[in-house]
Amino acid sequence: MSTRVLFAAAGLFALAACRETPSEPNFPNAGRDIAPVVADRFSTEDARDRLGEAEQVMALAGVKAGMSVADVGAGEGYYTVRLAPVVGEKGRVLAEDIDPSARDSLTDRVQREQLDNVAVKLGTPDNPMLPHNSFDRVFLVHMYHEVQSPYAFLWHLRQGVKDGGEVVVVDSHRPVKHHGIRPAQLQCEFASLGLQPVKFQRLEGGDVYFAAFRLAAPRPAPEAIKPCKNEKKG
Repeated sequence: MSTRVLFAAAGLFALAACRETPSEPNFPNAGRDIAPVVADRFSTEDARDRLGEAEQVMALAGVKAGMSVADVGAGEGYYTVRLAPVVGEKGRVLAEDIDPSARDSLTDRVQREQLDNVAVKLGTPDNPMLPHNSFDRVFLVHMYHEVQSPYAFLWHLRQGVKDGGEVVVVDSHRPVKHHGIRPAQLQCEFASLGLQPVKFQRLEGGDVYFAAFRLAAPRPAPEAIKPCKNEKKG
């Protein structure tokens, strides 16, 4: 076969591969402010422990030994290392982050603290890359207001939740631009992806709240997602 024919054949294969590659779905824009990503450490772990937030959240979420849980946007692993002993040796914790340096730092911490039931992985801004139908609880702690494409993010994330599992959000009751999200806006966006609230509670000592959601409807096609109106100002 001549060199010219070889190049022509290679070009045809490349063109066919391009045609067979599925295009990315088109999701609605956020339609609201997106908070800028801030440093992982917004206070020392000792200070956070004194507030008792993690204990409240894990109790409200009903975390038990043997569960599989995901800590999405894990950062330095504050919740990851506290979930690990609660789910125990038969449980599993997947810690995910989109920042390679945060992923690497948390991997070092997990190895240093010998947390054998914890795995760490890298996701993307629109997709936490969770194994399908794998988790009893998926935690989004102080991070959802920074998600750039919330509808794409939730569309992918809900695939990782087991039947009867819950997505747990911990966030602040304030405008997104001030690093929080109002509960009505949160519930509307989750409802757009077929996620229904099952529990809501203000946490002690501030404007932080706990919200838990379950799968209540099939996952919609991306083009069928109905975006929410922008949250009210103030």
